[in-house]
Amino acid sequence: MHKKLVTSSVFVILLALPFVVFAINISGTPGGGLSIVNIIDRAFSKLLWPLFAGFAVIMFIFAGFLFLSSKGDPAKITLARDSVTWGAIGVIVALISVSIPFIIKTALGV
Repeated sequence: MHKKLVTSSVFVILLALPFVVFAINISGTPGGGLSIVNIIDRAFSKLLWPLFAGFAVIMFIFAGFLFLSSKGDPAKITLARDSVTWGAIGVIVALISVSIPFIIKTALGV
């Protein structure tokens, strides 16, 4: 039951993503018009980056809760440390993924 709920939620979010991206006000961008570069820039800056930031905060709060509720159990402490480690790795990967379009645009002179 739980797997079906998660799967259906992810499916609905993926179906709604194009509508959210196109609902962003693109006409106010410098240069105007509807181009793929503007759409991608707005999708990252207005939609994906805030979602990631919220998820990262929730991940670190969850890891802190795991530390507090471990009560000295080595297995739970290891789980909490792994959560912090993977959260930090996620933040690093997200920062790299956000910088890649900027690097490509700079290299191409766009």
